[in-house]
Amino acid sequence: MSVHRTLPSVDADFGAHCQRIMDSMAQVVDGKPEAIQTALVVLLAGGHLLVEDVPGVGKTMLAKALGRSVDCTVTRIQFTPDLLPSDVTGVSVFSPQAQDFSFHPGPVFANIVIADEINRANAKTQAALLECMEEQQVTVDSVTHRLQQPFMVMATQNPIDAEGTFALPEAQRDRFMARISMGYPARDAEVQMLRSHHGHSPLEDLSACLTLDQLQQMITQVQQVEVSARLAGYVVDLGRATREHQQVTVGASPRALLQWVRAAKSHAAVSGRDHVLPEDVRQVAPMLLGHRLILSRRALAEGTDAAAVINEVLNRTMVGGVR
Repeated sequence: MSVHRTLPSVDADFGAHCQRIMDSMAQVVDGKPEAIQTALVVLLAGGHLLVEDVPGVGKTMLAKALGRSVDCTVTRIQFTPDLLPSDVTGVSVFSPQAQDFSFHPGPVFANIVIADEINRANAKTQAALLECMEEQQVTVDSVTHRLQQPFMVMATQNPIDAEGTFALPEAQRDRFMARISMGYPARDAEVQMLRSHHGHSPLEDLSACLTLDQLQQMITQVQQVEVSARLAGYVVDLGRATREHQQVTVGASPRALLQWVRAAKSHAAVSGRDHVLPEDVRQVAPMLLGHRLILSRRALAEGTDAAAVINEVLNRTMVGGVR
């Protein structure tokens, strides 16, 4: 039997850094510790986060709070129907003095990019993010420009109002590591919000509690978390189970499985461990699979949702012969 060591570290204060970030965000996002932890897990895993919910529940506030809590570059793009791809990635401009074209970077050149109401932009503009999110680069006029590291897109959208929106295609949704819904806060959290937020924006009081170098060290530390062959096999079995499920038309892709492992490693690190447990894999499954599974028409007609399929797959799939 292997003996797991304590979390090896470039930064021995990994847990303390995580707690400071979550405490900082909690000053702004009331009563949503799960959403705060998920945003942190995705950031440390090097992924992207899609936040779906009705207006006014704090989607943009969650993204801004994360950006304010880390001393890194943050940009916000308000997606609208008239937004152009060059408004996101940047554009080459001819300089009469130099008699040459120079590249003017767009707002995507930042560590954290808040893509607000991403489904308000047309498909061509949405597609401008595909290369950015997958390959961490932008190609304009056949010239490739590397993005800043780390790089994370936090996108928000309202899934209820379909008027004037352009649904994200499956290829784009698959590039988001996780999708969450904020939901309404508990009564006590709303009361506290009314008492503390009515005078000014609590974002004004937030200051960075982590440097960019410290964040990079934490991301490197997450990459060192151990995933056994048994756990890797468990993730593959779960992924194949979604593809073979009779109520699912499209299951988890190989990209989804790679991101599943990265998210599980990040969840384990935030939990203070240097190795992934089956519980880590199960904990991140709903946020990782919910936006990827495409159910059959019959399943939808019967009222089945992705959450029910995910629970069934998790309950039926065994780890190394033990359920």
